[in-house]
Amino acid sequence: MPGAKAVVSAFVVQISERAWFVWSIIQASGWPIWPLLLASILAVAIVIERAWTLRRTRINPPGLLASVLEELRRGASPQELALRLEGHSPLGRVFAAGLRNYRSSREVMKEAIEDAGRVVAHGLERYLTALGTIAAVSPLLGLLGTIIGMIEIFASQSAAGTNPQQLAHGISVALNTTGLGLIIAIPATIFWRHFRAYVDSLVLEMEQEAVRLVEVAHGERAGAEV
Repeated sequence: MPGAKAVVSAFVVQISERAWFVWSIIQASGWPIWPLLLASILAVAIVIERAWTLRRTRINPPGLLASVLEELRRGASPQELALRLEGHSPLGRVFAAGLRNYRSSREVMKEAIEDAGRVVAHGLERYLTALGTIAAVSPLLGLLGTIIGMIEIFASQSAAGTNPQQLAHGISVALNTTGLGLIIAIPATIFWRHFRAYVDSLVLEMEQEAVRLVEVAHGERAGAEV
């Protein structure tokens, strides 16, 4: 397998060269780039976590309302059904709040569902504030690096002449931190806006399902129509 070994060796060399190139950029950029690197790691972690957690099938499982109504039609106890739904999904927690007040008035049942819905919505927005903060702060951190780099550039000038090494370092700090700040901020802003809109759509779906449950519970809608 000499051919395969050659391909693997070339691939390893290429990866090593790229890693060394990235490390050289980090070294040339100085300490202002480290907060940006930390912000980028946090942003990636939040995006991955939210993309996995906010799956629609996990938040609003399809057919859950029909299943709940079928259980009630078969004579299941609303309290026992609420206990099972509590740990089922976010939509299940909203239904559980309504089922605990299944025999109460429409207003009481609706208020309980709204209270549970606000708690669930708050949980769905978890980490989004942090992601929005990273999107807003990253360009400012890049601007800070630019200012520090400009200071080094001016400091390289003296009566004896220009210090080429200090001048090059100042330019590297200014350009690299500005570029990295924008590279972090642009996708972070896109994902932040996407997740905010996505959470709003999930909450709207939960509200619609909960309203149908209330209407069926008080005879305002037939269970078969849901």
